[in-house]
Amino acid sequence: MIMDITQLYQDFSVDFVTEGHKHSRPGWANTECPWCTGNPGYHLGYDLSGDYYYCWRCGWHPVLPTVAKLLNQSEREAQGIIRQYGLYLQQRTVKKPIVKVEHRLPSNVEPLGARHRGYLEKRGFDSYKIEREWNITGTGPISLLDKINFRFRLIIPIIWDNQQVSFTSRDVTDKSELRYITCPKDREIIEHKHILYGIQENWKSTGICCEGPSDCWRMGTSSFACFGIKYTNEQLRKIAKNFKRVAVFFDTDPQADIQAKKLVADLRFRGVDAFQVIWKGGLLEAMQGTDPGSLKQEDADYIVKQIIK
Repeated sequence: MIMDITQLYQDFSVDFVTEGHKHSRPGWANTECPWCTGNPGYHLGYDLSGDYYYCWRCGWHPVLPTVAKLLNQSEREAQGIIRQYGLYLQQRTVKKPIVKVEHRLPSNVEPLGARHRGYLEKRGFDSYKIEREWNITGTGPISLLDKINFRFRLIIPIIWDNQQVSFTSRDVTDKSELRYITCPKDREIIEHKHILYGIQENWKSTGICCEGPSDCWRMGTSSFACFGIKYTNEQLRKIAKNFKRVAVFFDTDPQADIQAKKLVADLRFRGVDAFQVIWKGGLLEAMQGTDPGSLKQEDADYIVKQIIK
């Protein structure tokens, strides 16, 4: 039985958006995520056909504790409310199988133009170096894939075992609420959360684990990313298989710090020499810091030299 989440949100004054809003895909209802505080935006989506939550920033969440947080209720109270709106909680959510279709990029993908280069240069990147090393392309004012608007974006290929299996994209206007839009799941040859972002042929025994692609661009080709602070068991296995030593370098908000520490512990359990990196003004082990993508390139280069010796 499917929960009438939109009616629940309306009755309890939870701000949300649905299809038609730029922050919500068809078949989803989105609201602010109560799990990753300090990151405003309609990140948390509820699948209207599958009865589960997924945050674009911090990943999958179970229904009961999420509704409890959204409504500021205890889980016992939330369970009673959920039942009133049509869902009887089960031990496991059964997701519908994804029917795969041909993998392809959005329309009108071209080499980087002035707008794309301007975005990269503004962030302190060498746009020609990024384009050459990471095979980045771009889109102009008209670009669509499956009715999803990819206008004015960097198109970032996701390569695994020398094959493009997916892609993600980054808005270059800084006006879109959806900074990143990833390939629809039915068009992914391999689901991106089952692999890592990076250049495999450049990896050595020591790697630097980041959140996203732009962090890797800053830290160089020895780095890799998990596409967010939440990671999957498949990604854990691939990290442990490819690296003997891993420096985890996530953003500095509280939720990211928790996940970084958890990843370090999970990797150590699997026999990887893992540790967390926090950077502040030349000190690698400070308690406060900045995220990798915002570093000056000379600082990033210095950190890499300290880690990969």
